[in-house]
Amino acid sequence: MTKDNQDFVGHLAELRKRIMLTLFAFLLAFCFSFIFVKDIYRWLVRDLDQKLAILGPSDIVWVYFMIAGVGAIALTIPVAASQAWLFVKPALREREQKATVIYIPVMSLLFVAGISFGYFIIYPMVLGFLNGMAHDFETVYTAEKYFRFMIHMTVPFGFLFEMPAVTLFLSKLGIVNPARLAKARKPAYFVLSIVAVTITPPDIISDILVIIPLFALYEISVSISKLVYRQKLQNKASADA
Repeated sequence: MTKDNQDFVGHLAELRKRIMLTLFAFLLAFCFSFIFVKDIYRWLVRDLDQKLAILGPSDIVWVYFMIAGVGAIALTIPVAASQAWLFVKPALREREQKATVIYIPVMSLLFVAGISFGYFIIYPMVLGFLNGMAHDFETVYTAEKYFRFMIHMTVPFGFLFEMPAVTLFLSKLGIVNPARLAKARKPAYFVLSIVAVTITPPDIISDILVIIPLFALYEISVSISKLVYRQKLQNKASADA
């Protein structure tokens, strides 16, 4: 076996190790979340005027699994970020290692911020709009559909809000730069607009309330990439001097 093949196999083994540790952390986080899942459920339905219906004995189990799963994802984000950082750490210089380690807590905070944005702003707005359309009908919410709808309105924002942290990390590695991000601005805006229109009610106000934060996140990502790129140029100039 050649040295290149040995290195490739070693990288695959290391990647497998990091993925397995992340999955193990997710399982632990899921078990921990499931212990408190009833308390979380009661808090999430605290403002409902009616009890949620279930259509079968197993429905409530799936609801608890969904709630615990979201909690497990939130708890696993810092572990996944740290494992990704440890995987690329050997390829980084000491200064780059210190600069990129900050993205681990930042990713966790951004995920929570995205979930909060979806839950406290987007979710009640969309639910109110749909309830207004259904005022001529008798509405009965099942627990499964209610929480599936809530998760669809919140969890995607948790991942979308990771955009600045991911850009920071990739800029530190030299994979992206401000020029590439600026060149991709129009396609990125188009994709973000499609995402916003897809997950919001069919009215312009709701679309704008979601599009503006997504565009702002992209511009923040571009600004972060500019700062990182400028710093790298300054470091290179200092080294050459």
